[in-house]
Parts: sequence; C-alpha cells; structure tokens
Amino acid sequence: MGDDAPPVTPRHPVTRTHHGDVVVDDYEWLRDADDPDVIAHLTAQDAWTRARLRHLEPLRERLFGEIKARTQETDLSVPVRLGGHWYYSRTAEGSEYAVHVRLPVVGDGWTPPEVRPGETPSGEQVLLDENALAAGHDFFALGGFEVSADGRVLAYQVDVQGDERYTLRFRDLVTGEDLPDVVEQTASGVALTPDGGNVFYTTLDDAWRPYRVWRHPLGAPAADDVLVVEEPDERFWVGVGLTRSQRFVQIDLASKVTSEVWLVPVARPTSEPVVVWPRREGVEYTVEDAGGRLLVLHNGPAAAGGLAENFELVAVPVPGDVTPGEGVVVVPQGEGVVVVPHDPDVRLEDVAAFTGHLVLSYRREATPRVAVGALDGALDGGGGPVDVVWREVSTGQELESVQLAASPLPDQPTARVVVESFIAPRAVYDVVLATGELVLRKRQPVLGGYDPGAYEQRRDWATAPDGTRVPVSLVWRRDLDVDLGSGRRSGPTTRPQTDDQPAPLLLYGYGAYEYSLDPWFSVPRLSLLDRGVVFAVAHVRGGGELGRRWYDDGKLLAKRNTFTDFVAVARHLVDTGWTTPDRLAAEGGSAGGLLMGAVANLAPELFAGIHASVPFVDPLTSILDPSLPLTVTEWEEWGNPLADPEVYAYLQGYSPYENVPADAAAYPRILATTSLHDTRVLYVEPAKWVARLQAAGAPALLRIEMAAGHGGVSGRYAAWWQIAEENAWLLDVLGCAG
Repeated sequence: MGDDAPPVTPRHPVTRTHHGDVVVDDYEWLRDADDPDVIAHLTAQDAWTRARLRHLEPLRERLFGEIKARTQETDLSVPVRLGGHWYYSRTAEGSEYAVHVRLPVVGDGWTPPEVRPGETPSGEQVLLDENALAAGHDFFALGGFEVSADGRVLAYQVDVQGDERYTLRFRDLVTGEDLPDVVEQTASGVALTPDGGNVFYTTLDDAWRPYRVWRHPLGAPAADDVLVVEEPDERFWVGVGLTRSQRFVQIDLASKVTSEVWLVPVARPTSEPVVVWPRREGVEYTVEDAGGRLLVLHNGPAAAGGLAENFELVAVPVPGDVTPGEGVVVVPQGEGVVVVPHDPDVRLEDVAAFTGHLVLSYRREATPRVAVGALDGALDGGGGPVDVVWREVSTGQELESVQLAASPLPDQPTARVVVESFIAPRAVYDVVLATGELVLRKRQPVLGGYDPGAYEQRRDWATAPDGTRVPVSLVWRRDLDVDLGSGRRSGPTTRPQTDDQPAPLLLYGYGAYEYSLDPWFSVPRLSLLDRGVVFAVAHVRGGGELGRRWYDDGKLLAKRNTFTDFVAVARHLVDTGWTTPDRLAAEGGSAGGLLMGAVANLAPELFAGIHASVPFVDPLTSILDPSLPLTVTEWEEWGNPLADPEVYAYLQGYSPYENVPADAAAYPRILATTSLHDTRVLYVEPAKWVARLQAAGAPALLRIEMAAGHGGVSGRYAAWWQIAEENAWLLDVLGCAG
C-alpha cells in the first residue's frame, strides 16, 4: 500500500438470499465490532483519512478560531419559570458543557430575571454541572432533566458511551446531594410527579426500541419498580412525560403511521392508565390537556368528510375514573368539537393551551409558523362550539422560522417563541397572549461585528422529472452581487476570482420521516459564506415542508422522488448559473446520508464532492434484519423487504452500497463520517460503503470517531473541531481553501 492508496479492505464473502435473489457481500464481516481485525481496519482507515486531511489542518484551525471568535462562550439561556423558580443554564469560556441553575421567583412573577453572562446573582442555586459529570469520560450526554413542580427533586439521566442507554439518578435539591436511587439502562426521557414521589421512565429492548414504561417510587429499590405499560408490537416506540397541566402522566405509543395515548392521573400515580383513543391503523394523534377538555390533534376522519391528512384539532371530554385494567374510550374517533378544521394547504403540528388562549404551531408555504388564538368561551367543560380568533406571530423576515418554545405553565400570560432565519440569529420572544405584543428576551449574540444585512436569502423553485415544483432555499453574502435572474455574480468577494464566475455552492438535503429543514442560523456557516460559498437547501419530498402529502410522496415505493428531487435541484442551480458541477458540493446526514449515497450513484458528474455524515447507505441489509436496532420500526418508512419482493427489489434498486459500479473512478470526492457507538445508523454501513467505493477506484475517505454516537462527538469545543474539519474539506473541494 502506497502513501496515496487507502488501506485495502480484505474480502470475506457472505451470501444473502431472499426472494430467490442471491447476493455475495464481501464486506459484511466489518459488522463485528468485537473482532480485533475490524477495529484494526477501522483505525487504519481513520488514520489514512487523517493523513489525507493533514494539509488542511491550518485551515481547520482558522475555521475553529472563527467559530470560537464569533461565539459568546460565557453565556446563558433565557430563564423559564416552573413553580417558584426560574430555571436556566450557563456556559463558561473553556468549559465543554453547561451548568444548570435556578433563581427564586420575585417581583411580578412573569418577567424573567435579568442575568448577565459571567455574573452570579444573589440566590442562584447550582442544580447540575455537566462538566463535573463528564470528567474522566471521552463522551458525555445528558438525557432527561426534570425538576418536580414543588422544586425539591431533580431526575436526570447520563450516557457516557454514546449508545443512548442512560443511567437515571435523583438529586435532593434541598441538600444538593444525590439520593441512593439509581436505575440503569433507561431510555432518554422521564416524567417526575409534581410532588417528586414517583418517576415514570422507559427501557429499551435488544433492538434499542423503548418498549416498557416503569414507575419508580423514590426511596424504593429499582428491582421493585412497577411495570406500567409494555408494547409488544415492534413497530411502536413508547415515550413518557407530564402534560403541561401537570395533571397527568402521558404515555405515548407510536409507530411511523399510528399512535395511541394513555393518561395516568398524577394524583393517583398507582392507578391504571386510561386510553384516549384506542389505536387505529394509520391514525396519528397527540393530546394537550386544556382543563375541562382534551385537545386532540389528529389525521383521522375529518368533520367535513374524508381524512384530515394535514391534521385537524378537536376538543373532547377528559376521561373520568375507570375500572383498573379496562380502559375507556373518551370519544369515538371522528367526533368531538372542531377547534381548527382540516386545511389541505396548512399542516397542523402542535397546540398549547393557556388560560383563555391557544397557541398553534403549523406549517404553510414550506415554513413553520405560530398563531395565538383568543378563546370565545372556555374549554372547561360542556360540548358547545369553540370559537377562536387567531393572530399570526411574525417578525416580517423572509424565510423566517417561528417555533413554539418551552412555556410550561398554562396560567402564564405569555407564550415563548423562537424566531430565526438563515441570516438572523436565533431570537427568543415572549408573546403577550392578550395583545400579541412580542417582547424580545434574548437574541443569540454573534461576536465580531456580525451584520445580518451583509447577507441575503431567498426562495427558489426547481422542477422534478415528474413536473413537481421543489422549493430551494439559498443564502449568500450580498457583496457577491448575485444576479437573481441568472445566478451569476461579479461583485467583490473575500478571495480572488474572475468577473461573472459562477459561485462555489454547498447543497444540503435530508428528505425523510417528515422532518423539515426549516430556516436556521449557523455560526460555522458564516465561515463558508464569507469565503464566497453560496449555501442552498433542497427541500425534497420525504420531508414535511409542504405537508403530509409531501412526506408520503417521498417514502416507501415513492422513495426515489427524494433522490431525483435533489438531483433536479442541483441541475437547476447549474442551469440557472448559480454554480457549475466542479464548484458544487453536497452534504447530508443519517437518512440524508442515504440521499448523498443515492445521488452519487445517480449523477456523479454533477458534484465535485459529497459529505455523507453517519450515512444510512446499506439500507437493504439493515432492514432485512429484524434483530438490528430500529429495523422493524423502519418498515413503515421504507417498506418490509422480508415480506414483500417488490419492496426488496425497490430498495435494492436504490441502495447506495449495492449500486456502486465496478468502475467509480469518475465519482466525486467523498467523505463519510461516522461513530463507532452509533446505534441509529451502525458504523458498518459507511465502513462497507467506503470499502466498496475504494475498491471501485472512487476517491472516498472514512472518518470514524471511536468514542461517540449518532450525533458525533460530545462537548461544544470538540464539536467545533469536528465541524471545522468537515468544512475545511468542503472548502478544499470547492476550491476555496486558499
């Protein structure tokens, strides 16, 4: 092996046979992480990649320095009130993790205290220091963090492996000491009763699926914890939390297309849970306790007929006492008082109930929005109509994202929202419910004289092969003088170039699980924009930007639309003069990594480079094995190739790993990044993919973190170093590394 050649991946053929199809997989042996040869190979691949990136180390250091210089390292979050305290977190210069603190409520009780970064106000109490918990560990992640409403008990979860199995502990906030109670191997998320006497938590099965809900009485041995719910259907995940009213422990059971909600009164934590609507295949719903009624957001039968594909909001009675074990149907599905009717152009996503008001989260024209509704009459019982006058919240930015944030107390006079765009830093507002007034509480500080007016953002549209219009978001520096008609620019830039030269462009995509790529601000992205890079987002089908139909048209046997949409966007950006293939890079992670692998096979000539982060590039192998984490739950997203030969053939037809050609020398430069302890997309998928790419002559690199999970390394400085390395590689691909 020469210095310019990657480590040779040995071939140990494994045969797979399904539906009469015989596949010989030379690299499946890399799945065994307990095999020293596998670890040795991964280490060698990572070392070779580091060597290939060594020339970019000065640029990486500059990028890290720019992120650091723009970030207010000593900072704090906006305080959130719960009970008699304001809760917030602090970060300090030089510390990787946050410190969680609180202050007693004083004054009018609803205006957050003004706390300055770096100062410690009188009466501040430290609840939890993540830095102390992380000491001595290569990885650290905080899971659930819940304080009882009486303010006396903290429940928190810690993962020091990256495998998303947490240790649950409890802290007496009066003494500051941890209680002896310890529960191992829990899933993220807990529900702590208001008096702190009981905690509800979930555990995982061998496939990393949260499937059981347990109740732990504080002070009792964990071995005596009570099983509350067990979900035998492997398609369903189980979650637990408190309703905002804190009247119920809410247990959510959900597959990709069906859901069911159970409630346990916190006043009777040992009672049997009560079902709201028994599950009905294909019907999803969520529940908000609004006092006298429950608000149910659902996609079942709509009041006006048909199905509420984009969801409808109805009010139904609150369940009363039931005989233990029997459960009760609160109201038949398709009935109830309609609060917000179904609208095919508006995707309803969430609702929060306040005294006299509702706050609705929804999506229209591919952007998330929030509206405050004044109730004409109360939701405190009866079955009469509910009239709401809505007022949309907006700061008037193009492509802005408005999202409902933590507003835990239903009787508070304000609701908290977060507003950001591609060019405007994240801003936290309190909306005065009675008037609609927006009160700015904090805007993300960006140091170094950042001026949002120096950047531009816009929405464009590409046309997919089937005629569908696909939204595209673009952001760039104004002084690049981009001609909106042609996409070309000729103005001054931060690096030498000839006039009228198309821009280097980074195209980002995801396209799965109805997850939407809403406008978001990024400090690291500024380093790309300031070097002349245009950043674009392809809002492809499979995401949720344009409602439920947009999602449905990019999943199961329509999944190819996700990939062809992305290619169509790339071609549109080239054809309209924004960029050229030798100045175009693509990036995506997880299911977006599958997208990256698919477009590399579909249109390698369109891209100079592709970064695939924790990429799901061997989907057929994974989805054929029900014993693997997440497999069975994924069948409703991708199809079940074990049972259906058509699904098998369809998945095989687009699987990036299975469609690498024998000669891939003309492929774009590829960087695959992954983590050894990732339980969502196992490291073996990018490892196998890169092995096959390299064997076919493709310029592919594998970068693997040996002490991290799906989200990459932990700690903010470590995360900055990681993104600086990835961005240095992207700038090198785009010819902007000088």
